[in-house]
Amino acid sequence: MVAGSAMAAEMPELAKKNNCVACHAIDHKVVGPAWMDVAKKYKGAKSYTFKGKEYPLVEGLMMKVSQGGSGNWGSAAMVPNDPAGKKQDQIKELVEFVLGLAK
Repeated sequence: MVAGSAMAAEMPELAKKNNCVACHAIDHKVVGPAWMDVAKKYKGAKSYTFKGKEYPLVEGLMMKVSQGGSGNWGSAAMVPNDPAGKKQDQIKELVEFVLGLAK
């Protein structure tokens, strides 16, 4: 693998700990989209619309990861990962990791 390439990125421990790996991989679709595809889709975006309301990109994606939902990547629903809001620091770190894959 070439350093700095998408393939050089590995799933962070937080992704394993929070079971993201059950549905996502860095470079290929599993149940959910590849994180590289997510990064490419939102590269340069400033906002994300969640449940009809526009939020700053990271905040909106954190809400999506926390509360779950469907429609952005087909019919498969993303399960809520932090509906009680107790892991927001971890969710933010993971969202920023995913977005950083597009750089």
